[in-house]
Amino acid sequence: MLRTSASRVLDDSDRDEVLALLDSDPVANVFVSSRVRAVGLNPARLGGQMWGFGPRGGLVSLCYAGANMVPVNAGPEAVHAFADRARKQGRRCSSIVGPVDAVSLLWERLEPHWGRARAIRWAQPVMATTHRSPVPPDPLVRRVRPEEFDILLPACVAMFTEEVGVSPNLGDGGALYRTRVAELIRIGRSYARIDDGKVVFKAEVGAVTPHACQIQGVWVAPELRGRGHAAAGMSAVVDAAMACFAPVVSLYVNDYNGSARAVYRKVGFHEVDTFMSVLF
Repeated sequence: MLRTSASRVLDDSDRDEVLALLDSDPVANVFVSSRVRAVGLNPARLGGQMWGFGPRGGLVSLCYAGANMVPVNAGPEAVHAFADRARKQGRRCSSIVGPVDAVSLLWERLEPHWGRARAIRWAQPVMATTHRSPVPPDPLVRRVRPEEFDILLPACVAMFTEEVGVSPNLGDGGALYRTRVAELIRIGRSYARIDDGKVVFKAEVGAVTPHACQIQGVWVAPELRGRGHAAAGMSAVVDAAMACFAPVVSLYVNDYNGSARAVYRKVGFHEVDTFMSVLF
């Protein structure tokens, strides 16, 4: 057995060291890094805790423990420490997501205590690009306007349900999800093609740092799939993301979604890492 050192809960006094560690892999860590940059490490603002492994001045690994649990740069000893804290605390997250080696080991430790997951996505290629797309962008893809919230929301709910396997309207009736959709529109990170009041294509830039950004929520209306809307729409979003947010654009996708992976490769993405997700 590996000797397991204790993890600790970090706070704003650790911010510089945390960001330095996150910036060592800006694509893999874009979600956690965007959260820290936006609100800091105070749990009340962060929406969870940030756990650290290693002494002050020698931080080695992190684990964001909020609505999602996300290990960062976590080797076996750090994973064991994070699993011990998570086991004692009890499950508070709706998913565990991150690099496959860390997540698989974390779940191996937690499954006997947390019970079976609703679904496990064992391999999710992380893809990135640093170049404008070779595919001509759809000129009708644009930022969604606040007054179009009611048009966009059903497409967002359909995408989430199709991707995650449950509706975002469960639990709180969808209040938190609606708030997030509205916030992405408000800050100019929601893009869509809307024809005659109907969403044809949509995607959001869900996480942003100075080094990288991450596209999420890619969706084409089912009856319009296979007509090139995904590639042209993604091309437009990639170009906008590079112009407005960060020099590297990334996303992750299920390994079994061959059509989506083909679209992303066509647009210019290449695989740089592999994630795994455990969904509850």
